[in-house]
Amino acid sequence: MLQLRSIVEVADNSGAKRVGIFKVLGGSRRRYAQIGDIVVASVKVAEPRKSVKKKDVVRCVVVRQRNPYRRKDGTYVRFDANAVVLLDGMEPKGGRIFGPIPREIKEKGFNTIASLASELV
Repeated sequence: MLQLRSIVEVADNSGAKRVGIFKVLGGSRRRYAQIGDIVVASVKVAEPRKSVKKKDVVRCVVVRQRNPYRRKDGTYVRFDANAVVLLDGMEPKGGRIFGPIPREIKEKGFNTIASLASELV
């Protein structure tokens, strides 16, 4: 469960390392984002000489959250850190995805992210 002003890690190789969320898309009074939700964020820390720079405004999809996420079968999935993947339309900006990705990402329509991930949980 991520909210406004949350600082989260980036789980791809687009060049951004950390981003700060400032808008959760999906409604005018929407406060929290969960796995599979799209957020608008500002790049806080970036690698030099990459396509994404500090202060860039980007759209991201939430791929990991620390708050336990309840699945339809009644099980819960929980991760060590909050993480997002930067988007270019509905495709990821980077060519690699780091860390485990839940299978809810594929169910929400982000098939490319699921196929690039090293591990689906």
